[in-house]
Amino acid sequence: MNLDEVLLLAGEQAADGAANSGSIWPLLLPFAVIFLMYQLLIARPQKREQGKREGMLKQLKKNDPVVTIGGILGTVANLSDDGTEVTLKVDDNTRLRFRRDAIREVVVKNPPPETPTAKS
Repeated sequence: MNLDEVLLLAGEQAADGAANSGSIWPLLLPFAVIFLMYQLLIARPQKREQGKREGMLKQLKKNDPVVTIGGILGTVANLSDDGTEVTLKVDDNTRLRFRRDAIREVVVKNPPPETPTAKS
């Protein structure tokens, strides 16, 4: 094989490679699938939970029994005017101030009974 034949063969291979690389979509398809799976499995459920939490914090009112993120049990004694702080009554003579977002959950004493589902 001489130099002319090698150059001719290399040119043909380069032309074949350029003809086959016409679209970028096959390369982007796995990334699009990964992004879609992320949105469906992680982002949407997280936004849903965040919306529930924000709704719970907006509906917080005086005398609601709550649990803080630190595990302190108390009853809402006062809400600040700007809505950023909550005063909890922990004991007869003990009141603690917390940021509103430090409330983990409102304790429900008697949850509504679950209705049994009919199985066929």
